[in-house]
Amino acid sequence: MPESTSGRLLTLLSLLQGRRDWPGEVLADRLGVSVRTIRRDVERLRGLGYPVESLTGPAGGYRLAAGTAMPPLLLDDDEAIAIAVGLRTAARAAVTGIEETAVRALVKLEQVLPAHLRRRVGALQSAMATSSPTGPTVDPDVLAVLATACRDLTRVRFGYTGRDGEATRRDVEPHGLVHRGRRWYLVAWDVQRDAWRTFRLDRLTSPVGGGTRFTARPIPGGDAAAYLAENIALAPSRYEVRLRLHATAQSLEDRPGTQSAALIARDDGTCEYTTADDHLDWLVMRIGMLGVDFDLLDAPDDVRDRLLALRDRLVRATS
Repeated sequence: MPESTSGRLLTLLSLLQGRRDWPGEVLADRLGVSVRTIRRDVERLRGLGYPVESLTGPAGGYRLAAGTAMPPLLLDDDEAIAIAVGLRTAARAAVTGIEETAVRALVKLEQVLPAHLRRRVGALQSAMATSSPTGPTVDPDVLAVLATACRDLTRVRFGYTGRDGEATRRDVEPHGLVHRGRRWYLVAWDVQRDAWRTFRLDRLTSPVGGGTRFTARPIPGGDAAAYLAENIALAPSRYEVRLRLHATAQSLEDRPGTQSAALIARDDGTCEYTTADDHLDWLVMRIGMLGVDFDLLDAPDDVRDRLLALRDRLVRATS
């Protein structure tokens, strides 16, 4: 098979794997060939064992069906490296059992990679270090049910325990899953409350998908990640502090500890810093990460006591 033809088959297979249905004319336009050439390439893929189905209709088209005897995926160099890196870092995804599963998948991938790619993947493995998640993990079956419901635009029901400990049953229209920090979240339209909500997946139990189909709504902020970020920033927390930082707001914009806070510039070259958290230690650590002098303007006694205790501990350690 000529090199140009094999490269085109690889691109065609990649397109078929990335979307459920493809009109023949659209595939021909994407690959810069005729519809007749697309038909011949589809026959070649079928000859290699890939279950490509023909679609009926005025325009016709093709679909890559799920098959029990699916041949190995064809990957270019960049795709193979991306998958290897993703598997290597999967241990940080806070999914129950994901580390062992990722290692098994990586071993299988290496067995079918060309020698030059195995060397590159091996170099990545020897140089990369990952840490397991320290927070709550999520059942992969829960992720699968919710992801399917997001893709198919079908309602899903589940049990949910709120931050106040109250257990409820929710019926939602799921729009997106977001992994942020140490946790997974679902962004969804709550049918009973007639409003957007975010749900922590480690507090979610027994999801049941395949319900009524719905029409996707525009998510406030543009997408699930942006909505979640704004929602977390506005959520009330147990401890809130307000500081005067002896630095300009502009100089602190990219500093660790400012991503989950509000900065207000002052005319005297200082800025006002407001942040909150449910955990004292995280809050105190965030303040310490700022790396600048500050004055406490407003803070609960618990925060002041924790800062003083940290000061005494540091003095003892360095004296």
